[in-house]
Amino acid sequence: MHLAAFLFTPGSHSAGWRHPDAVTECDMDFSEYVHIAQVAERGKMDTIFFQDTVAVNGSGALDGVSRYRLGQGRTAYLEPTTLLAALAVVTQRIGLIATATTTYNEPYNIARRFASIDHISQGRAGWNLVTSQIEDEAGNFGADHHMLHAERYERAEEFFDVVAALWDSFGEGALIRDKASGHYIDPTKIHFQDHVGKHFKVRGPLNVARCPQGRPVVTQAGSSGPGMELAARTADLVFTAQSDLAEAQAFYRDLKARAERHGRDPAHIKIMPGLMTIIGATEEEAQAKYRDLQGLLSDENSMRLLARLCGDLDIFALPPDAPLPPLPLSNAAQARQRHLMDKAKRDNLSIIQTARYLATSLGHHLLVGTPERIVDTMALWVEQGACDGFTLLSPHYPKPLEQFVAMVVPELQRRGLFRTAYTGTTLREHLGLPVPPNRYER
Repeated sequence: MHLAAFLFTPGSHSAGWRHPDAVTECDMDFSEYVHIAQVAERGKMDTIFFQDTVAVNGSGALDGVSRYRLGQGRTAYLEPTTLLAALAVVTQRIGLIATATTTYNEPYNIARRFASIDHISQGRAGWNLVTSQIEDEAGNFGADHHMLHAERYERAEEFFDVVAALWDSFGEGALIRDKASGHYIDPTKIHFQDHVGKHFKVRGPLNVARCPQGRPVVTQAGSSGPGMELAARTADLVFTAQSDLAEAQAFYRDLKARAERHGRDPAHIKIMPGLMTIIGATEEEAQAKYRDLQGLLSDENSMRLLARLCGDLDIFALPPDAPLPPLPLSNAAQARQRHLMDKAKRDNLSIIQTARYLATSLGHHLLVGTPERIVDTMALWVEQGACDGFTLLSPHYPKPLEQFVAMVVPELQRRGLFRTAYTGTTLREHLGLPVPPNRYER
């Protein structure tokens, strides 16, 4: 199976940063990022994966310093593409993926940035293509309101097409660099894009040579209908949220079928849902760790996380012990909203229970137990066609990831479910993905 370490500092549990073992400085301390990345590489993971938001999440609703201090902790962190370039020189094999929004960026800049990281890392870069779901981002880019969901995805489709074409700007042998003749390039192998579309006008070519991987790996995290279509057409790896086996199997079948309808080999799109693990040498130890973490949760913070996904509904006006009602369509993360409603209905969760579920693991699958029990479930999901691997969330850093590498990875290896050594040098090789041909030279 494939494994990615999702680095969401200071932790994917909204109160995990308060745990006595948590290193809270990991949000801004580069040395901590180096340590975490090297731990994941020691565990032979395919890649590390950085989420990004170009705003302080929830800043638009802040009403005072005291309320601000109650936040979940993810307020300040290093810009991830800059971080990838730095981590490339202190790691050797592990893939390096970061989010960059198509809503508040331009294609040329993104194409250039990730192509450069792919060269710096010698073929380990990946771009997580997202459309932005946080309303707070709009105010940082000259907009009064966040772009509507459908328009965001329309823009993202064209954005990807421009970026992918720019990555093909240099053909094989385009850079001659012949001192004797004085010829630096072969102009017949430099390709202009001359793209004119609804959202972008880009002449090209990119001023970075073709990447070691042909082009960086593209990942996608949208699970709404438009998000799945975008992933099926463009993504090499999909990060999604399912906590139920049957739900995950249905998503897996649907997305693979969509990829095939786009003329792609379904095996060339890897589906890796989020998974948070709380590990103990015994079940009792694992449950005790879980109780300790849950004891740190604030119901107010949990409710604020849920409120962001409730559209125009004032969830605070309802009794917290009432069942979660049907939520009006949100302009934020529509798939995550639907996932929460399905989870609440399936498990008969109240509003506050749903909020706590979201605050515990960002709505992702949570496993509490021994390494053997955790591996049993991971193996079952892969064997039953629910996923190709997992994107691993940590409640805080670095100890939970260290424990996963020390306790769960050896059990996966013992069962023959995970590599014991890297056999390739690029992220595409780790994932078993072919190098895409240059569209201008087929």
